[in-house]
Amino acid sequence: MNTKDNLVPTKFAAATRFAPPVLAAVPFRGVAETELDQLKDRLLARELERTTSLEQNVGLRRAANDAAALVWLTPYPLLLLPALFEEKALAARLKTGRQALIRERSNELLALAE
Repeated sequence: MNTKDNLVPTKFAAATRFAPPVLAAVPFRGVAETELDQLKDRLLARELERTTSLEQNVGLRRAANDAAALVWLTPYPLLLLPALFEEKALAARLKTGRQALIRERSNELLALAE
C-alpha cells in the first residue's frame, strides 16, 4: 500500500484556551465561619475552666478543633457544634483518665522492678 498519495490537508487555527469555572467545594460562609469560631472558643473556655490538668487541656483543645472541622462540612454547623463538642470533650476526658491510670500502674511496676 502506497501512503505517499494519501495526504491529509491540515489547517491550523489560533490556539483556543478554555477557562473552567472555579467552583468552591462548600459555599462561602464568612460570617458563619466567624460565628463558629467564636462559639467554639466559648464552649472551649467553659470546659477549660473545669480543668486543671495539662493533659486534659490539650485533649479538650483537640476535641474542639475536631468538632469544629466536622460540623463545618454540614449545612448547620452552629447548631451541631455544641452537641458534637460535648461528645468529643467527654471522650477526651475519658481518654486522659485511662492514660493517667496506665501511667500510674506502669510507675508501680517500674518501682517493683528496681
